[in-house]
Amino acid sequence: MGAQSQEPEPVTLLAPDERRPGPPTPGMARSEAFATDGMWSGLVRTEPGMVSGWHHHGDYQTVIYVLSGAMRIDFGPDGAESVTAGPGDFIRVPPAVVHRESNPSAEPAEAVIVRAGTGPSTFNVETPPPA
Repeated sequence: MGAQSQEPEPVTLLAPDERRPGPPTPGMARSEAFATDGMWSGLVRTEPGMVSGWHHHGDYQTVIYVLSGAMRIDFGPDGAESVTAGPGDFIRVPPAVVHRESNPSAEPAEAVIVRAGTGPSTFNVETPPPA
């Protein structure tokens, strides 16, 4: 009654060689799989010992699933808090939380990233908020 039915969108497959470079942050190699008005998804690869620049993801909340290696997230005032995840672990980063990522393991790390929100998905900043 009043609402017209629309044809559903088809299921989409994206092969690894079809991913595009994702939003840049120093020290990280992101590849974008899908980006829509309310979601961003992709893969991040970090080399052993790498430490990224400080950044946040605006209005997006982020879920990270670690596939290999390790991922440490520093956050909070002066970057004094952290969590470290390994293969099979999930990490959730709330919107606008300034953080940096590092790989404390001896092997390359890979993680799947899915973000839900709107607007630009990455903002690089100089430092974390002060204590």
